[in-house]
Amino acid sequence: MEEKNSLGIKTIKQLVYEHLRDQIRKREILPGESINLEKTAKRLGVSRTPLREALIQLEMEGFVDILPHKGVFVNGITKDDIKDFYQIIGALEAAAILSAYPLIDEERLNSLKDMNRTLKETVKNKDFPLYNEVNLAFHSLFMELAANSYLKKIVDTLKKRLYDFPRTLEGIEEWGKQSISEHEEFVRLLEQGKPKEAANYWKNVHWDFKRQERFIVKYYLFEEEK
Repeated sequence: MEEKNSLGIKTIKQLVYEHLRDQIRKREILPGESINLEKTAKRLGVSRTPLREALIQLEMEGFVDILPHKGVFVNGITKDDIKDFYQIIGALEAAAILSAYPLIDEERLNSLKDMNRTLKETVKNKDFPLYNEVNLAFHSLFMELAANSYLKKIVDTLKKRLYDFPRTLEGIEEWGKQSISEHEEFVRLLEQGKPKEAANYWKNVHWDFKRQERFIVKYYLFEEEK
């Protein structure tokens, strides 16, 4: 959730956070590079306090490391990181599916189907920014119904790392088609009244690292393994 004050206006800390995250995503600040607090604060025209607060949030989300007496350093991402993220997200989203299932009625099933149809159009039109937006909405439907704010916070944080670290578009069309097919099977299992099977499919197929690895190695700009 975006941090805003009582008037609904973004705070300076939130603006600084979004700016730095965007620089990392665009590789304007490369993995391993340090962020100079004094120079960055001066360049952005802010005090060091909101900058420090923004960096603390970025560290909590894994984008940077703050090392006492050494500085702030930008993190990269490795295949091992993604493998771990997939395992955690798969398990937590599966738990959310089981929790949300009693609330997934015909209207919500139709919403999932509509979103999947939209995903097909985005792949056909090569509109991958819209694809990412709709794909997140597909996942969010049952995550919101699960109504577990702690679970959602963990998943959202990991997805920021997955989707905000530098990537390419190589293989994205084929990966999108496979993902859409997995969505269809998932919805089919829900329609058949098989929540456990749907949750297991989501965890062990849709979020299975080995199944997705051939796309992952094309898609991400990896740093050296830890």
